Amino acid sequence: MASRDGTVVCPGSYDPVTNGHLDIITRTSAVFEKVVVGVVNNPIRKEKTLFTAEERQAFIQDATAELANVEVKIFSNLLVEFAREQEAKAIVKGLRAISDFEYEFEMAQLNRKLDPSIESVYVIASPHYSFLSSTGVKEMATFGGDVSDLVPLPVATAMAKRLGDR
Repeated sequence: MASRDGTVVCPGSYDPVTNGHLDIITRTSAVFEKVVVGVVNNPIRKEKTLFTAEERQAFIQDATAELANVEVKIFSNLLVEFAREQEAKAIVKGLRAISDFEYEFEMAQLNRKLDPSIESVYVIASPHYSFLSSTGVKEMATFGGDVSDLVPLPVATAMAKRLGDR
């Protein structure tokens, strides 16, 4: 790829941010000039988040501190509107399996209807992270499983404290 021009948005609930998310963000930052990680304030597909939007933002900022072209912002509006506000030319998401593709295909079509000038770009998960989901990590941690190799250390520590209090 000859050019790294432009801004892209990597959206998600990131509850919690996993090493798989960070792999996608890192790889995306090597391709595009600026990556805005968009943390969904109130995810529609989830009833309640484990961490507040501000906590999730702080975890990602800490984990991506060495990536100079990554910025982390919270958003509460339509993804396409958020992407427009950031002057993004694309929305970048990771894909793990066929089930991800089916959902993301539908979302890409809806986003394209809202704004055909914003592309949807997909990064295939690294094999090491192809099984990893925030939901799975939360379930493991809820029942005392060790998630320290699946999420950044500050996230694992916060999860143990938060879930231990339940």
